[in-house]
Amino acid sequence: MKWSDLDHDSCPVARAMSVVGDRWTLLILREAFLGTRRFDGFQDRLGITRHLLAERLKKLEALGLMHRAPYQERPLRHEYRLTPAGRAFGPVMLMLVDWATDNLPSDLPPPIRVVSHTDGHEVDPVLVDRATGALLTYETMRLRRT
Repeated sequence: MKWSDLDHDSCPVARAMSVVGDRWTLLILREAFLGTRRFDGFQDRLGITRHLLAERLKKLEALGLMHRAPYQERPLRHEYRLTPAGRAFGPVMLMLVDWATDNLPSDLPPPIRVVSHTDGHEVDPVLVDRATGALLTYETMRLRRT
């Protein structure tokens, strides 16, 4: 089964993986959250080939996570910005950073930190139930087949 075969699967995990299931797509999204907007910026930061980057950006644009906007007329050049759907992936990215920091330690200092947008202090993200405010962990919740 190909990743693209999962984009209409009834399972939300499968559908999500059809969008972000390869390393380049996640790293492009990471760079977008870090403020990278221009093609050359993505390429410089990631070391990805131009062809592969163009392919992934087109996919993210087609899926509605990013959109192209002109920033220069002559010659015409575009930048890539997160859409509302792309920005909605932010908490997932935060939790990936938090999980990897806690469970995949490195001897090097982390190149990114999760900080508050309003005052810049480092934050410790958690997942809570919207209705009750209860902390969601492996011990307090389960996935259940329907």
